[in-house]
Amino acid sequence: APLKYIFLFSRPLEMSAKKPVPFLRQVVPVRKKVHRDPRFDDLSGEYKPEIFTKTYSFLDSIKKQEKEMVQKQLKKCRNMEQKEKLQQLLNRMTQQEQAQKKQQKVRERELSLKRQQRELAKQGKKPFFLKKSEKRKLELAEKYAELKRSGKLESFLNKKRKRNAIKDKRHLPSQKNL
Repeated sequence: APLKYIFLFSRPLEMSAKKPVPFLRQVVPVRKKVHRDPRFDDLSGEYKPEIFTKTYSFLDSIKKQEKEMVQKQLKKCRNMEQKEKLQQLLNRMTQQEQAQKKQQKVRERELSLKRQQRELAKQGKKPFFLKKSEKRKLELAEKYAELKRSGKLESFLNKKRKRNAIKDKRHLPSQKNL
């Protein structure tokens, strides 16, 4: 069975028997389509987030205009189904915006750490790279500082306490088992 498939792809061209075959026949090989993924191809260049954000910064203003347009439509809309869809769209837009800001903060933090390492290396000191756990601790400390500045720290801690209490309750033996 495998030989059959090979012959299908590399078979000779069909020519008319009514016409005489020219002496110097031109054989044109069929070129195979080569699919390339720009994410993994060198022809597309190297991905650098800083350059990407600078190049496509105009999209932020367009997204902002679209968000305002959706908000206006949401205020005018009377149909409940349409209103719900618009609300979901608005929520998705805000979530994407927040995720982008968070990503930008992480990138800036990493760049500042790299700068510090370069300065220490210039002074002749050995470079020190943080572990993932250390990075997480720094991120958590930054989050707490941000919450403290905005005045939402207490409510955040209360929610966290409640969540932990529910988790602890789950692990306790129930009255039925006693």
